[in-house]
Amino acid sequence: MAMDPQRLMRLATVASTSVALILLGAKAVAWVVTDSVSMLSSLVDTSLDLVGSLITFFAVRQALVPADADHRFGHGKAEALSGLVQAGFIAASGCALLFAVVERFNAPKQVREEGVGLVISALALVLTIGLVAFQRHVVRRTGSIAIGADMAHYGTDVVATLVTGVGLFLSGQFDMPLIDSSIAGFVALYLLHGAWKIGRDSLDILMDRELPDEDRRRIEEIARRNPGVKDVHELRTRSGGATRFIQLHIDVDRNLSLIAGHDIGRQVQGEIAKAFPGAEIILHVDPSHAS
Repeated sequence: MAMDPQRLMRLATVASTSVALILLGAKAVAWVVTDSVSMLSSLVDTSLDLVGSLITFFAVRQALVPADADHRFGHGKAEALSGLVQAGFIAASGCALLFAVVERFNAPKQVREEGVGLVISALALVLTIGLVAFQRHVVRRTGSIAIGADMAHYGTDVVATLVTGVGLFLSGQFDMPLIDSSIAGFVALYLLHGAWKIGRDSLDILMDRELPDEDRRRIEEIARRNPGVKDVHELRTRSGGATRFIQLHIDVDRNLSLIAGHDIGRQVQGEIAKAFPGAEIILHVDPSHAS
């Protein structure tokens, strides 16, 4: 039996927070032992994951609060707000990490005890890949923007952990500390790219950007497929986090009775609801001006 989407979202926030706490402690130990700036970059990334996971934890719970008298369209945009805050944290930390990399380039240090760092990197990789796979499942089921942003964090963490392990190994093997610094610089740039993407997606939600053209075409096709529909116009769509909002007008034969026209509208609305589960649909039935 499939798990309830809301329960699935809550479980995803608990899982991400738990993983972040475990990895934060492990990577902090690895950084102290190895004195590796690439391990520091991975630690910074994990710290951001923890902050992001905590933000997501509270944002998802707020977003799942049902619509009320003051919030007729629900609280879904709390997810987008959390994504925007996370993007700011990621961008700031990416910039701070770049400064640390520049400083290490000017005063290179060879890493120590790289074996410890490699073991912890392997542990982090296994845990993070498992979490990302679970989060991807949740996003597919729920469309949650907050969990999607959290998944993007951990996606960057997979890359950061992988390249950190490679950097530690190569730096130790070839006695070249600049390899370690170069890897950290790559992670910093990757963080900045992730911040830009999360921020852009969150702003799209907050600014009521239309659904993708493919979805809009699908809605029109569904409406026009009904033989009683003469025309479709004034299609407006937006996303409020996990909930999509669809509004459109359809034209029907002006000679039909009110009940017959209403029945056509109900049929079209039902077909759109099947194609877009959970969507809020407002459909207006207008008399056709065509003869």
